[in-house]
Amino acid sequence: MGASQSTPAPPSAAAQPPPGCPMHQPAPAPPPGCPMHNSSSDSSAPPAFADHAPRGQVNALNNIPDLAQAPSPGQKTILPLERTISSIPRAPSASSSASACPVAHGSAGATSEKPKEDQWEYPSPQQFYNALVRKGWETPEESVEMMVNIHNWLNEEAWAQVRKWEEKYDGGDRSSLASFQGRPQELSPKARYHLFMGKIMPNLYASIRPFDRHDWVVHRPNPAASGGSSYMSGGATQPYTSHRYVIDYYHLPDDQDGNPVFSLDVRPAVDDLAAVQDRISEWWKIKKESLFGASESSNLPPGVRVQEN
Repeated sequence: MGASQSTPAPPSAAAQPPPGCPMHQPAPAPPPGCPMHNSSSDSSAPPAFADHAPRGQVNALNNIPDLAQAPSPGQKTILPLERTISSIPRAPSASSSASACPVAHGSAGATSEKPKEDQWEYPSPQQFYNALVRKGWETPEESVEMMVNIHNWLNEEAWAQVRKWEEKYDGGDRSSLASFQGRPQELSPKARYHLFMGKIMPNLYASIRPFDRHDWVVHRPNPAASGGSSYMSGGATQPYTSHRYVIDYYHLPDDQDGNPVFSLDVRPAVDDLAAVQDRISEWWKIKKESLFGASESSNLPPGVRVQEN
């Protein structure tokens, strides 16, 4: 669909914005992803910090720690405890197995909205900070709320881009997210290709390394299944089909007002012929638009710029 750019941080907090997702500090050996993300190559494995959770504090539904809402030792700033309900629909099967979702779905903590079983839930700023402390990453307490806002917005924008791909298919408007996995230290083939070409033809290819990578597994209702979009089990036909998406997150230079700018490259993983056809079709569509100046209408929120690549 292209790379979406945004300046989500509020002006008051943009003087020293975090470099992208707050957990990815620029360093020779960056930490393995956002603290709410699973960096394991096994999509069914728990997040990296789950192994350090005391017994009894891991959610049995998804093998993710129920992060405490209590302040961490030495914490000086009072952080909000409210959790935000994501607009991203959650596949019913996601609640019955270990998930790579970057948020903990525990019972602790209030929510800013009424929780829904069919939507993902983001951690509160306090839980987010506790995850950072658990990882041993130093983080300015006063920046946590802004970090959470950026983190949540990036997830929402990534899903908006996924929906553009999904809506091409029958039932795609009812697709849902089953799991996602953070793989910040593993370059996608496309990112690797662009970095290589950037060294050869820097005037045509940008040699910017993504600060994060996610692999999302989306469940698309199968029209051929009995019950249509129902996720009922026991049918002769699988009620949904699984499709993997690759998302590269880039941190671009700040805008003229000092606000952070991000670019998301969202596309289907080339796991099957249909995904390859989708990628080629979208590439050709973008090429035609660049030649003839055509553009699609956008439903993105104010302050968001879309750049097709």
